[in-house]
Amino acid sequence: MTVPTHAADEEALRAAVRDVCSEYPAEYWRGLEPDRYPDAFVKAMTQAGLLAVLIPTEYGGSGLGLEQAAVILEEVNAAGGNASACHAQMYTMGTLLRHGSEAQKERWLPQLASGEVRLQAFGVTEREAGSETTQIATTAQRRGDGWVIDGHKAWTSRALHSDLMLLLARTAPYDDTRRSEGLSVFLVDLRGLDGVRINPTAAMVNHSTSEVFLEGVEVPGDTLVGEEGKGFRHILDGMNAERILIAGECVGDGRWFVQTGCRYASERVVFGRPIGANQGVQFPLARAYAAVRAADLMRREAARRFDAGEPAGAEANMAKLLASEASWQAANACLDAHGGYGFLRDFDVERKFRETRVYQTAPVNNNLVLAYLGQNVLRMPRSY
Repeated sequence: MTVPTHAADEEALRAAVRDVCSEYPAEYWRGLEPDRYPDAFVKAMTQAGLLAVLIPTEYGGSGLGLEQAAVILEEVNAAGGNASACHAQMYTMGTLLRHGSEAQKERWLPQLASGEVRLQAFGVTEREAGSETTQIATTAQRRGDGWVIDGHKAWTSRALHSDLMLLLARTAPYDDTRRSEGLSVFLVDLRGLDGVRINPTAAMVNHSTSEVFLEGVEVPGDTLVGEEGKGFRHILDGMNAERILIAGECVGDGRWFVQTGCRYASERVVFGRPIGANQGVQFPLARAYAAVRAADLMRREAARRFDAGEPAGAEANMAKLLASEASWQAANACLDAHGGYGFLRDFDVERKFRETRVYQTAPVNNNLVLAYLGQNVLRMPRSY
């Protein structure tokens, strides 16, 4: 399959995604519960070129923008799938493309584009630090021409199914006056690497998440991405990309919930008429539809700014906030419309309900988004 490379050809891109998704219906995703990784689906997306859209053409990709990447993930979720299985290979591009060396790009991007290797793990969060990223305890110390990494990462989804991991570690002592300094990013090849232990983590949603333990892990010097000590700034590009892509997934979820809820409400007859004729069923779905459409507009503006190289932090955060709230609103309206049937596995509402709920909390809690906006956009006093 050839990925449409004209940025304006959005419907053709959506059709390409739907073609892949048609081979993986609801029964496929249902059968993966509670913790199986959708390996066949990820391979199909890779072979279709859909996971290489952000990789420049000179490295074997399509050279498209974040807006098109978000459309791909949106369409997966709108088709009833779960794009979280493969979205990391897109949002890590924000860091790798902007801060990776030419040698790193020449080595890894063609292999990522072809599917020879996978980059699906983003090692940032730790149990103790939580959302306070600058407090991470994982360290990387110089040894000869390389580095030795010690520490652990939590909630590192897909680490067991990824060849490479983008890892954030502290390379200089913490300084409270310059909290974001002294962190560095490494592109670590996990294959056959001594000192790495990955333990699966059971969770409410099937994100194939895990903890990663690193003990005396030796990596070569060329694994450092960008400038030493500037890693926090470097991963912001990845984090903003992630927020925009997650917003796309939430828009897709919202579409699925509204369409599924409306279809059921139009077909389900109680007291002699479709339940969708009742305003108590119809209005929540209509309001959710409006919220999803509005969130989609913010997602597109954030992606436009990111692709243009303009500051996009506020827009990326607002897109994630609004889209995750809209998808959750749609999820509740859909579940309410289905009543008891919404809790049955065969209807898939409960699965999608769980999947979209996670985005209230991850990859950043919505309360932290509000704090970011209050302090950095509205210039109110710092709350944390």
